[in-house]
Amino acid sequence: MSTDTTDTNTDDTDEESGGHCSTADSDGEVAEEIAIISFERKLDTAHEIEDGIGDGYDRVDIIEYHGDVFEEHWGEYDCFIGLMASGIAMRKTAPLLDSKWDDPAIVVVDEELTWAIPITGGHHGANQVAHDLSTLGAVPAMTTASEAAGKQGVESKAKALDTHVVNGDSTVATNLAVLNDELGPVARLDGPRAVLVDDDVTVLKRNGDEGVVLGTGTVSGVKKEQVLDAWQDSLSALGLDFAAVDFVATGTRKEGEEGMYDAAQEIGAGVVLFEKETLEEFEGPSSSRSKELIGWPGIAEASAIAGGRDHELTREKERFDDAVTVAVGR
Repeated sequence: MSTDTTDTNTDDTDEESGGHCSTADSDGEVAEEIAIISFERKLDTAHEIEDGIGDGYDRVDIIEYHGDVFEEHWGEYDCFIGLMASGIAMRKTAPLLDSKWDDPAIVVVDEELTWAIPITGGHHGANQVAHDLSTLGAVPAMTTASEAAGKQGVESKAKALDTHVVNGDSTVATNLAVLNDELGPVARLDGPRAVLVDDDVTVLKRNGDEGVVLGTGTVSGVKKEQVLDAWQDSLSALGLDFAAVDFVATGTRKEGEEGMYDAAQEIGAGVVLFEKETLEEFEGPSSSRSKELIGWPGIAEASAIAGGRDHELTREKERFDDAVTVAVGR
């Protein structure tokens, strides 16, 4: 799945803090069940798509095209991949469309896998699916304004924090602010609290109960398997598994560390990056060589504390395989 970057403020005020988060593109309801709608003569390509992206989704079905196929399966899938001309998909689905927050995502792709074009639901799974189709050679033709400009829309930020947008109409204004570099980081307000907002303020609400934060530091070039093993050992010691993870937290100096990002993608978690100044405010109890050598506080503990709602450590840092250091915050 795709990886993007968003800011998040984990303080209990609405002031900016210096963290941002990376994960798949969505409003919090990422596409998980996909139907590939294909003409009989294109079924070989449909199976190629299924083999190429199927492992990344809960369900990928191939359905042969007939005139009422979209209507027959409308509401059954998060996303339709139409292996057909865009005009066919548009004419057959237009009468079925109701709301961008409820309609399934639709992506069309040609038989040669040259283009993957999101038609509806760009921020609701279509951009993500088009990006995944790029692994098969298709060029993802993103037309949502923020992604076309190389920026991450509010719906994507929601997914990064495992939340959903409460007031969908607000995203017109806030995504315009994204385009103009005026939005700033997402502010997290801990309650109980009453908040009065205008129509140009997007409200995000968590999808489930608050989980734990995996504060993580790594050596350069760390392998995905090393990171996954370290996280699993840390969680197992607390009687937890990957389902309990809200997100992975680390320092900005670890941005782009491929092994860690791949591991986060494997467990379906975002990666929140904290600035040095933020980590200094939440320095952990254990001594750190990085502070002695380069002036940074220990990334694992500080990021776990900074990222947790209660700003507390559930488990102090432990180093694994001389490559990964993990602390758990809540």
